[in-house]
This record gives sequence, C-alpha cells and structure tokens, in this order.
Amino acid sequence: MHVLIFVDDLLICGNNNHMLQKFKDYLSRCFSMKDLGKLKYFLGLEVSQGREGFFVSQRKYTLDIVSETGNLGCKPAATPLEQGHQLANPKLDSPVLANPRQYRRLVGRLIYLCHTRPELSYAVHILTQFMQVPKEAHWDAALRVVRYLKGSIGQGILLKSDPDLSLTIYCDADWSSCPASRRSLSAYVVMLGGSPISWKTKKQDTVSHSSAEAEYRAMSDALKQIKWLRRLLEGLGIKQPGPSRFFCDSKAAIHIAANPVFHERTKHVENDCHTVRDAVKAKTIETIHVTTHSQVAGILTKALGRAKFEVIVQVGFE
Repeated sequence: MHVLIFVDDLLICGNNNHMLQKFKDYLSRCFSMKDLGKLKYFLGLEVSQGREGFFVSQRKYTLDIVSETGNLGCKPAATPLEQGHQLANPKLDSPVLANPRQYRRLVGRLIYLCHTRPELSYAVHILTQFMQVPKEAHWDAALRVVRYLKGSIGQGILLKSDPDLSLTIYCDADWSSCPASRRSLSAYVVMLGGSPISWKTKKQDTVSHSSAEAEYRAMSDALKQIKWLRRLLEGLGIKQPGPSRFFCDSKAAIHIAANPVFHERTKHVENDCHTVRDAVKAKTIETIHVTTHSQVAGILTKALGRAKFEVIVQVGFE
C-alpha cells in the first residue's frame, strides 16, 4: 500500500482492498476525512480508468487557460511554436511587453500543464527564459501555444495496463542551438513499459565544443533521471532485472561511453559526464543507437497513441 499526501489531499493505492478499507477507517477515526471513492480528479489532473489503463489529462485546466486568454473562438494552431522562430535571438526586434504579469501567469500555468502534455516541453522551455523582461513577440508566441491547446483540449497521457515495467529512455541534443549563449539543448523522454512517465527539455549549463560533447552531456542528464527512477521503482517494489535501454542517435557519444580509449580525444568533456561510462560498466543502462527522425517518430507514436509526439520529434528534438 502506498499513500500520496499533498497538504490535506490523500491518494491511496494498493493491491489489497481489505487493507485499504481498514486504513481509511483508521484515518477517519483520527481525522475528519471524506472518502471520495475511486480517483477521478486530483490537483487538476483528470483520471479515467478502462481496460487499456489510466488516461490522465488536464482538460478542465486547459479549457480554463483558453477561456482566460479569450481564445475560445480562435482558429487552432498546428504546432505550439513556429519552426525557425527567433524568440531567443538577442537582436529580436520587438517592443517590451507593457504588462509582464499576464505573461508570467500564462507561462506559469503552461508549466503545470506539462505534467500531461509532453509535446509542450520545448515551447515552455523557450518561453520561460523571458520571464523577467518579456517582449510582445514572446507574448504572441505564448498565445500561439494557447491556440494549439484549443485544438487538443482533451489530449493527455495513457498509462497502459502493461505487465512490462522495464524502463526505456530516449535522449537527444541540439548542438549550439541558443543564438544568445550558443549553449546546446538536451531533451529526453522515459518510458515505463509502453507508457511515458518522465520528459524534459533543458538548456545545457556550459557551451559544448562539439556535437558529440553535446550529445554526451544530454546522456549524462538523462542518466541522472534514469538512476532516480530505478531507485524510486525499487522503493515501490518494482525491481529492474536488467539494464535500462538507452537510445541515442549519436554513435560518437555511444563509443565514448563504451570505450575509455577515446578519453584522450575528449578531454574537453567535463569529468561528471563520464558517469555515463560508469553506468554502462555497472549495467545500469544499455546504450543503443537509433536513427534521428523516422524511427523515433514511429516508436513514440506507436507507444503513446493519443499523444502527438510528432511535435516533439519535429520541433523539440531537432
């Protein structure tokens, strides 16, 4: 039995109905508590159960965002951001936004929406960089994200009823993509069986001298997440019998992780990145090469069903 507590809201789950009821009766004697039954709504997350598994969405939360910004009657956008946007360009020719509070509020709500909308990770990553002094172009880009939401209000994540509970991770990097700092972009998505459970897009802390270094840093960031998830699942009684499959489209980064001979050529890579090689030796992960676009798109679309992961492959991973 496991209990998730957030202030005065409790989420209880387990595989023994008698023990669950006994525990709820005990809490009722100790506190003034109301049993709301099976999970349907929790902290803005809407949960529906079926034979295929749990479908988690934030439909009402998304509808509130669209309504609050006055876009209920707008034409939906095809993607969260335009391709080839120049939002991070320091020479962006756009006046400063007169009311930055509305921008910060909207972007803050989009950050929380990313809990069930992985395809927004890249767009939100871009928009959050201008919270201090947003420009009108940034506000227009945030409204484009809202227009995209208008066409996909009920979209969410399907957590499948799958006996396969092995961890699989896909990671990639966009070398020197930030025009202001020339830092690279890291991105990853973690699958538990056939269900996505963790994803992130983040600008790297330092400038990479090569694309291989950028890919290796992305692998290092993804490795930290996979290690934490393995410990978390072990605490929940789910042990990973073998190494987690680690998909990367850079053969150079995979060779560096597997072969210490390459270290003489990669001294510009920081030492902490070599934890990836140690994880390969310890069989925590198993690195696997994957093609950049078509194969990733096919795998993710097949695995995630309703989620429009072509947006991630098209915008976030490029």
